[in-house]
Formats: sequence, structure tokens, C-alpha cells
Amino acid sequence: MQWRSVAFSGFSDFSGVRAAAARQDEGGHGDGERDRVHGRARPVETAERPGAARGERGRGVGQGEQPVRGAQPGGGEGGQRDGPVRRAPVGHIGRQGPAPVRNPYGHSAEREVEVLAPEAELAVEGGALALVGPNGAGKSTLLAALAADLPAASGAVRVDGRPVGAWAPGELALRRAVLPQDPALAFPFTVREVVTMGRAPWAGTAAEDEDEEAVAAAMARVEVAGFAARPFLALSGGERARVALARVLAQHTRLLLLDEPTAALDLRHQELVLRVCRDRAAAGDAVVVVLHDLSLAAAHADRAAVLHEGRIGADGAPEEVFDAALLSRVYRQPVEVVPHPRTGELIVLPRRDVTSL
Repeated sequence: MQWRSVAFSGFSDFSGVRAAAARQDEGGHGDGERDRVHGRARPVETAERPGAARGERGRGVGQGEQPVRGAQPGGGEGGQRDGPVRRAPVGHIGRQGPAPVRNPYGHSAEREVEVLAPEAELAVEGGALALVGPNGAGKSTLLAALAADLPAASGAVRVDGRPVGAWAPGELALRRAVLPQDPALAFPFTVREVVTMGRAPWAGTAAEDEDEEAVAAAMARVEVAGFAARPFLALSGGERARVALARVLAQHTRLLLLDEPTAALDLRHQELVLRVCRDRAAAGDAVVVVLHDLSLAAAHADRAAVLHEGRIGADGAPEEVFDAALLSRVYRQPVEVVPHPRTGELIVLPRRDVTSL
């Protein structure tokens, strides 16, 4: 089996950026809260890797209503994990703005951004990387920068070894698919029509002949085929989330960037969606997923990057990174990390017998 790495790479000084919300105060105007993220990645090469099953997965170092992204082009079980935990030193802060920012739905706006340039590394080599951390730590910002939906003021984001800016939008859409945190629609498309939007980048190519099969397979994989004819807007939040993921799967890219795909899902479908991520990673694809449930991240991810105050505080295999002291400090909530009595997988639980940090 050919083990391919199709992730971002080669950050010289990766600068995660986020639009700083301008806040109107009494008679004046101030900066809203800024989310700062940073990390630098080493180049990732394509390699032949036989037997890339779950046990040998590749490792990485490491509002208003709007249309679903992708409507137009451009837009095995456990295994041994290893690798060191990396602690990211503090970088420096720079300012840039106002700057044009293209959000995940293709709109542009002039916004002021803040840049934090680090001396850290982050790379994915065909595996599942979970981005975890408290609210406002910068997970979605980092994902948006990796997707080229927010510009990096310095350094580089690379897909297939090439800077994202060097790819035409349509070419980039053939290589990476993005699931935004809030996949909303303003028009009454059916479920099948929404999933079919994921095939738009392949229009006019030989792969266009595979559209119907790809859409059907994606809907079946996340269990939405049963209501393919229903309007997207009539669905529950969890059903919409699965339809949006089906659209991403139908896009057939080797790099998936998923922002909280399990947030609205019930227990069964959380496991289903993360099995999909795990299977794609086992096949050699690169999957970067933002998660809040640390136990799910420990069970399904090859690696985890813990974000804290806009910095990558640590990254490595979950069993190394998910340290009770570190997580308690990052989340400002005492936790305990215990092995599952049957599988040995880590379970992260809040401690309720002590006062919060």
C-alpha cells in the first residue's frame, strides 16, 4: 500500500491569525478578544509504507446563515504510538492590519488581525491529529490557517509540499476538504444536493463520472442516506453535522480538516464519525480534527496537540500528552486520567472532590 502524506508542511515561522473583533465601546472602539496560535512544521515527504494498518499508522508532529463550504471549487483498532512530547517555547507578537480575510465560506472582509509567530513544530504525516484545548485557545484559528482560510503573516503553509498560495483555488479543493464548525445554509437544498456540492471541484475532470457513486457512498458512511430527499434546513443539528461531513467525504481529498465534527452528535454517531476519521488515517490520509472530548481524542487519534493561550503547549501521542497535571493547568479544572479497565485506553475525567483551579 502506498502511504502518502498530503498535509501541510514546511512552516518557517507559522503564524496563526484570527480576525480581531472590533468592539464598539462607549464613544470609542477597542479590540475584541484575539485568539493566537502558533506552530512550525517540518517538511513531510511522500513515502512508500507497506502495511499501513491501524496498528502502523503514520505519525504527525506535532454568523449569520452562510452556504456550506464546498459549494464551489476552491472552496483497524489501537496500535503502538510513540514519539516525544514537544513543548513549544514562547514566540513573539507582531501586528498587521487591516488585512483581507477570506472565511471558510468564500466571503471577504477587511479585518484587523494579530499575529503570534512561534518556534514550534506541527506536521501531519498521514494520520489522525487531534487539536484539543479550552475555549478560545486557538483550535479553530489554527485549523483555518492550515486550510488557507486565514492568511499566515509569516512562514508558510504547505499542501503536498507546495505553499497553499501557489495552488489555484480549484486545485487546492482537490487536495483538502474543510468541515467548518457551523455548517449553515440559507437556501432549501436537499440533503443529496448538499452532499453533491462536495463533488464540485471535480467538475470537468474524468472523476466527474464518479459523482453519483461518491455521493451515495458518503451518505451511507455517515448514515444520512435514509433522508436524502429531505431539506437540509429541516434537519436536527446532529443530522446537519453528519450531512456536512458527508459532503466533505464526497470531495475525495487526502487531507481532511474537521472543526468539531462530533459537537452536536449523540453517542452512537460520535463513535461513527471518529471511526471514519480513524479509517481514513489508517488508509494513509491526513486528518486534523478539533475535539473537546479528551477521552474520544485519546481513543481515536494517533497524536494530540494541546493548545493553551494561543500556543501549542505540547504535542505527541495521547498517552504521553494527556498528563493530569498538564491538562489541569491548561483547562483550569482539576482532572484525573485513568485507563479503561478493559481496553486500557485513557479516560479523562473532571475531579469534583477539589476546588477548580
